[in-house]
Amino acid sequence: MIGNKIYAFAKKLWPINRSLTGTDNRLTLKLMKKVCKNLKIKEIKTGTKVFDWKIPDEWWIKEAWIKDSNGKKILDFKKNNLHVIGYSSPVNKTISLSELKKNLYCLPKQPTAIPYVTSYYSRKWGFCASYNFKKKLRKGNYKIFINSKHFRGGLSYGEIIIPGKTIKEIFLSTYICHPSLANDNLSGIAVTTFLAKWLNEINKKLYFSYRIIFIPETIGSIAYLSKNLKKMKSNIIAGLNVSCVGDDRAFSYLPSRDSNTLADKVAKHVLKWTSPNYIKYTWLDRGSDEKHYCAPKIDLPIASIMRTKYAKYPEYHTSLDNLNTVVSAKGLNGGYEIIKKALLAFENSFSPVATTYCVPHLGRRGLYPTTSTKDSYLKARLITNYLTFADGSNFLIDIAEKCNVPIWDLYPITEKLLEHKLIVKKY
Repeated sequence: MIGNKIYAFAKKLWPINRSLTGTDNRLTLKLMKKVCKNLKIKEIKTGTKVFDWKIPDEWWIKEAWIKDSNGKKILDFKKNNLHVIGYSSPVNKTISLSELKKNLYCLPKQPTAIPYVTSYYSRKWGFCASYNFKKKLRKGNYKIFINSKHFRGGLSYGEIIIPGKTIKEIFLSTYICHPSLANDNLSGIAVTTFLAKWLNEINKKLYFSYRIIFIPETIGSIAYLSKNLKKMKSNIIAGLNVSCVGDDRAFSYLPSRDSNTLADKVAKHVLKWTSPNYIKYTWLDRGSDEKHYCAPKIDLPIASIMRTKYAKYPEYHTSLDNLNTVVSAKGLNGGYEIIKKALLAFENSFSPVATTYCVPHLGRRGLYPTTSTKDSYLKARLITNYLTFADGSNFLIDIAEKCNVPIWDLYPITEKLLEHKLIVKKY
């Protein structure tokens, strides 16, 4: 099961403190490059204007802790990197309990969970802990220390371009900015890495080219679009934002803003035939990088296939979203396989065109029973149904829908019809 390899890779990436920028993002990308050697690690300098935004300062953190009045370390960033708010400013002082509580984030409704909190664009310091931890704090002074800094550096991202027979592209994007959170979005990083590995292995068979990026959420997608928009709008025919694909609970679909692109058709079709009870969301439920890819003036055909959607499971953005209780090898395997099915459906995005007038003589080609009986036609019904819609106006996904079968049932039929020159492909 490929999920076992993906899970092992996720475990390797788990402790790394990813953020918008920084050395840990680069370390993550370097480990991914060992799996996909054609991954290119690129940088955009601090202060670079990207549409209405600017690339922020780089953030570095080495150490952070809280000590009680006895000098005992009671909270340590090294034990859990969620203990410090993302992009926290440095601090080194002794404070009262009341001041500590003002800068200590917790979740009273989830008393054992450490929340994931960030402050990317407003400088402040702060710690995160469980509500149970906060309740145990007693009056007195506390020594707090965060060894961090902001400086002019750069934003790192990964890009894989896999050329096919055409410059027209399929697009995959996932985000690398979250630290130790398993479903959101270590699962997306690990699954997309292994999908890229598989595409590299079959690259000589690919018709479409593939553009795969690993970026920090929001600022990364905005920055990438600002550098590549013209080529992306010209070449991308479909794509997926890969997020939250590792749990074992549900499958979900989030449409593009248009909701009727090739990406939407494929996503709904694949989910219908693999997980018919999947959860359907609307564009109003957007929240990740799809909101940038499908924004006005961008309008790329990008949808999302997920397991349990971000913000829709109780462990979301807390320490409870881990590799022991939320994400599993089986869940990752399911996320990988369903997106792989979608990519194969994209790869088969052509319109078959029949080459003969009337219905061809299938019997002499071994495609139809030569002895006519009451139900003999049933054995070849799918082939004849395929051919009746092979007029060049229907994509293969459309024919699958009209015939009420999964598109992968049409792949061997396509090969047979091509072999006998009864159809040609129109892209």
